[in-house]
Amino acid sequence: MNRSVTSVPPPAKRSSSILTKAACAPHTVWTVLFIVAPLLFVCYYAFTTEDGTLTLENITALGEHTDTFILSVCMSVIATVLCLLIGYPLAYCISKCGPRTQKVLIMLLMLPMWMNLLIRTYSMMAILDDGGFLNHILSALGFGELHIVGTAPAVIFGMVYNFLPYMVMPIHSVISKLDKRYIEAASDLGCNGFRTLTRVILPLSASGIISGVTMVFVPSISTFYISQKLGGGTFDMIGDTIERQFQNPSTYNVGAAISLVMMILILISMAVMNRFSDDEGTVIV
Repeated sequence: MNRSVTSVPPPAKRSSSILTKAACAPHTVWTVLFIVAPLLFVCYYAFTTEDGTLTLENITALGEHTDTFILSVCMSVIATVLCLLIGYPLAYCISKCGPRTQKVLIMLLMLPMWMNLLIRTYSMMAILDDGGFLNHILSALGFGELHIVGTAPAVIFGMVYNFLPYMVMPIHSVISKLDKRYIEAASDLGCNGFRTLTRVILPLSASGIISGVTMVFVPSISTFYISQKLGGGTFDMIGDTIERQFQNPSTYNVGAAISLVMMILILISMAVMNRFSDDEGTVIV
């Protein structure tokens, strides 16, 4: 009996594996040096004293900053909700425009982001200050001047102004890619515009909402420059406290403990949001 033997060349797994490792090496080094190592340093200083002795005093000292944590979380939540209330209709309206108009509107939305955060915040100070551009216009129109800088609304406004594009972009990206047949089917089944928005578009754009909320809440709770300039130094947020603690060598370890708690809060919020974003939006007509 004759048997035909077919020779199969060995797969080039070894060479592809070497190339894959070589391509991943720069990213791995970057992650270790600038993400993992700083986190380990923060954990080390959070549980040690100035002379390197292990201690829990830095953690117990966090009770003195409870009001700061509560204030930061509350203001961040308010700023995130405002960004969502403003950003979702804006993203929806942009997605309804033509392709060329969408590009122009997106460019105008992202144009302030080309400038540094410090410059944008200083520009808001020049507009909202007691002798700023806004009060000059109000005085010219016969209205009284408004004291804005140094108040909580000024800090929240600064967060919304700086982080609004982070809410609009992911929502717009999801809405612009929605299958138009879902909307047509909802219309054929008798849904009006409002029911189509709440029963079809909102559930299908849930992933964009979750991404936008995460991208706004995380920088809002960790911000410090906006609260310093627009808050006039009257609002002590987590970022301000950490900066002040790290400026003094005697409180360096307490600042690391506060940073550790803030990182845990951010990780918890991201985990909760990712948990809800795991379930894809379902259409309920």
